[in-house]
Amino acid sequence: MSKPSVLFVCIHNAGRSQMAAAWLRHLSGDTVDVRSAGSEPADQLNPMAVEAMREVGIDITAATPQLLAPEAVQTSDVVITMGCGDTCPFYPGKRYEDWKLTDPAGQPLEVVREIRDDIRTRVTELLADLPTT
Repeated sequence: MSKPSVLFVCIHNAGRSQMAAAWLRHLSGDTVDVRSAGSEPADQLNPMAVEAMREVGIDITAATPQLLAPEAVQTSDVVITMGCGDTCPFYPGKRYEDWKLTDPAGQPLEVVREIRDDIRTRVTELLADLPTT
């Protein structure tokens, strides 16, 4: 059995999806293939998301926003969307979840911390529900 693959998608791939991918990588070790992308990627990560993750010992500064490609969806077992609506491609047979999360863009650090912690809880629940090798 190969390791499961999870794709996190939001509009700019600069905050929510990057934090979710970082949490899943951190919590799963090497047991899950983790990707993130955006329907309209920003040119850089949200600095408040970077700082919020740094506070919990996770460095996401090397990540860059990526454009969502249909192939990324096709090769993922689970697709987690976060506010991208109809711009996220849908393929039958994939497991989809839509996480209703506040967009951290333009939010103060206190709000981004709450988003970060909410994402950690959701990622922990997701991880417990994924088949692992």
